[in-house]
Amino acid sequence: MGTLKFHILFSLVLLMSFSTFSQTKEQLEDQRKKYRVEIAKLNKLLFTEIKKEKNALEDLKDINQKIDVRNKLIHTINLEVQLLSRGIKTNQRKLQNFNKSLIALKTDYAAMIYKSYKSKSQQSRTMFLLSSQNFYQAYKRLEYMKQYTAFRKKQGEGILVQADFIKKLNDSLGYQKRVKDTLILVEKDQKVAIEADKKKQEDLITKIKKKEGKYKRDIQQKVKEEKRIAARIDKIVKEEIANANRLALSKLKDKPAVAKKNEFILSPEAKALAAKFELNKGLLPWPIGEGVVVRKFGKQSHPLFPGIIINGTGLHIVTSKGSMAEAVFNGEVLNILVGSGGTKNVMIRHGNYITSYNNLENSYVQKGDKIITGQKIGKIFTDKITGKTTLVFVLLKNTNKLNPASWLLKR
Repeated sequence: MGTLKFHILFSLVLLMSFSTFSQTKEQLEDQRKKYRVEIAKLNKLLFTEIKKEKNALEDLKDINQKIDVRNKLIHTINLEVQLLSRGIKTNQRKLQNFNKSLIALKTDYAAMIYKSYKSKSQQSRTMFLLSSQNFYQAYKRLEYMKQYTAFRKKQGEGILVQADFIKKLNDSLGYQKRVKDTLILVEKDQKVAIEADKKKQEDLITKIKKKEGKYKRDIQQKVKEEKRIAARIDKIVKEEIANANRLALSKLKDKPAVAKKNEFILSPEAKALAAKFELNKGLLPWPIGEGVVVRKFGKQSHPLFPGIIINGTGLHIVTSKGSMAEAVFNGEVLNILVGSGGTKNVMIRHGNYITSYNNLENSYVQKGDKIITGQKIGKIFTDKITGKTTLVFVLLKNTNKLNPASWLLKR
């Protein structure tokens, strides 16, 4: 009976180890799928658009991003292969132990069957009972025979269960080996692709080095222009807060003793909206259906010219031509700014939060309009030179810029 309990316990331990292994494997599978989808998006959104002019620096930025994602994919595949290799080795050892225990179980069972065969006849059983010294002993012998028969049956069933478990384990090992072989082939394909990308990367760096001074001047000019635009937007935001506060004060019965500079005075409704907005941190929908982030939030060194610092006021998201910007939350249009090239920037207020949808070709809303989550704000502008359709999405609390990536749903 102890042997059978040991095998049942061993089976449970094995099943638990399978569960832990499978959970980690699923996480890596999800990561691998995510990176493959991201590579497909990069190819679709950054490398299929027809460009009027070739810009080596822009092309290098795109190819660097693809190489980075490919490296992450290869790293994930490596982890997955290592995990599978460890799992296969562990399960092979367990399979050997299971096979040994199965042989021992079969040997015990065979010996029991042989003993049972020797005393099989009804006469032997009757004589065994009749030779009892008293009724109590006869009763105990009868119970023993019943228990022995039941134990024999259980042991036979245990052998069948264990044999079936070993078959399933063998099938699982075969499947894991096939998955591992497939992943190794995928990794080889990605390494070939990354080598081709690196060759393009080297060619682009050579071209850039020949005109390094020109490219540096162009970048510095763009950085200055972005700072000028950011300062203009900051000024307009402060003006809008001041205007909104004057209107709020005229309506409020209980006026605040001191209104903080550059902070919205909130009505009870605006407070409730801001609270709801805050509760949705990390859950807000993306302002576009499909896209890839080509510039992150915050200060960052230029990848090729580290001395030049780029300040990302929000997320720069490249999407497909003809895409619409969509509101990430309920609110009211605070202002619509028009850039030097005629592109529009729609700013939506959510209590004391503001979301900004910049680089729109046109706007479907007007200042003061009530907005609902998912509402189309305007068509995103497509640059005729680069061929890219880029939305600049900015998030502020009063005048303080926040990282939108922390507020949007993880993709």
